[in-house]
Amino acid sequence: MAVVHSWPLASDPAHLARLDNHDAELNTWIVAWTAHILPRDPLSLFAAPILYPEYHSLAFSEHMFVPSVMGAPLLWAGGSPVLVYNILIMAGLALSGWSMYLLMRRWTGSDSAGIIAGLIYAFNAHVLTRFVHLQAHHVEFFPLMLYALDRVIVEGRRRDTLLLAAAFTLQALCSNYLLVFMTYAILISLTVRWMEVAAHKTELLIAAAVSAILLAPFLWPYYEVSRDQGLVRRVGDVAQYNATWRDYLATGGRLHYLWWSQRFYEGRTALFPGLVALGLAAAAVVSRRMIRDARVRMTIAIGAVGLAFSFGTALPGYAFLHEHLPLLSGLRNVARWGWLPLASIAILAGFGANLLERRAWRYAPIALGVLVTVEAIRAPVGFTPVYEIPRLYDRFAAASDVVVAEFPFYSGASVSLNGPYVYANTRYFKPLLNGYSSFHPDTFEARGRALNSFPSEAALAELKVAHVSHVLVHTRDFARRYGPVALDAIDTIPELQFETEEDGIRLYRLK
Repeated sequence: MAVVHSWPLASDPAHLARLDNHDAELNTWIVAWTAHILPRDPLSLFAAPILYPEYHSLAFSEHMFVPSVMGAPLLWAGGSPVLVYNILIMAGLALSGWSMYLLMRRWTGSDSAGIIAGLIYAFNAHVLTRFVHLQAHHVEFFPLMLYALDRVIVEGRRRDTLLLAAAFTLQALCSNYLLVFMTYAILISLTVRWMEVAAHKTELLIAAAVSAILLAPFLWPYYEVSRDQGLVRRVGDVAQYNATWRDYLATGGRLHYLWWSQRFYEGRTALFPGLVALGLAAAAVVSRRMIRDARVRMTIAIGAVGLAFSFGTALPGYAFLHEHLPLLSGLRNVARWGWLPLASIAILAGFGANLLERRAWRYAPIALGVLVTVEAIRAPVGFTPVYEIPRLYDRFAAASDVVVAEFPFYSGASVSLNGPYVYANTRYFKPLLNGYSSFHPDTFEARGRALNSFPSEAALAELKVAHVSHVLVHTRDFARRYGPVALDAIDTIPELQFETEEDGIRLYRLK
């Protein structure tokens, strides 16, 4: 099903991608950078070469450590970053569905309920409209975390305590957003089941302590960047990413999109759960036998809080919560809280499918699986052919003391246009002044304003302060942005020694 829902990706994973989107360029680079640095200097993971000379520049984005480690052996074996990224996309979809299947099979005793829940969970509207975000596809540890949490609350066994810590940690190391979502999902679950928690508080504290110790090396760089460079999402930044009721009617599934959802889709976070999923979830909620199950009640509560938080500043009191609740100030796109209701509906749909299986005809699970797939599928997905990185960048790979700056240098509103430069950095991993991420410190923006006047004296002075050794000029883009006169002026600068030109890129050495 992962192959089906991502088709035609599996037909040519080395040469199809979404590199037409700058987020995909950045995330492909992150996967490649992790594989590059781990065997050489793992303690320098966050000292990434882009956005040089900023420190902890990987902390300006999501590190995606767990999926990156999954893909590292393939990169070490010679696979291209695009190939590995695409395999990780399909693996994330498959593992997420399988994990939810295992959870619901344990909770209901039904393989069919597990399969239905897995299909709804792994292939929902939100995930299938975010192929440029690898972290959105790796949610395979959330069901395992819920299973372990339930076991700790009910039985308090030490092995379940360690499983809870491991599952939480692994999921948190897939995405910073998921770290926040998982934290609040656990707090909500403990609140709903507080009468059961008292007997096993020690085990829960142990799980929390183990998780904190394991996550500390990854969270510390984010803390330092937040403290020193202002990596905090203010309420005003959040407001533009609020979900509305329209997001919950948006889906890329072709059936609904063509019939009615296209009017809600453009510019929205796709959060429509599907009619079959809603029907099955409703069946579980209204069932007296199901609603007495503490696992059902905690699932409902998790979904309800995620739904409320997804509306961001439109939710009364959210501004206060944003300022005072832990971790909330680190999130910008609050509409992504809507993933929690989708996950909760998948679980509730599993319970509903189990009810239906007991009361309906024997082939009902097959029919449900078909209907769920028909609702969700948006294949063929619009992947584009991979563009080749110019060979010019290869000369930096073996060189020492290389610091690169590329022009046009993009900052401010156009900063995402640095995406191709970031992707090209996978060929050499040397310091690069350019960069793109979800956060850009004021020092980078100030540098960008100075370099915007290149080849002026102020721009050259800025390059020398950063110890730039090589300058790349993309002639067509530079001339389009600044004019042919500015392009010709570069060759009149004595400090810039022309070396070569390939594929429309001029290489200069800065004296």
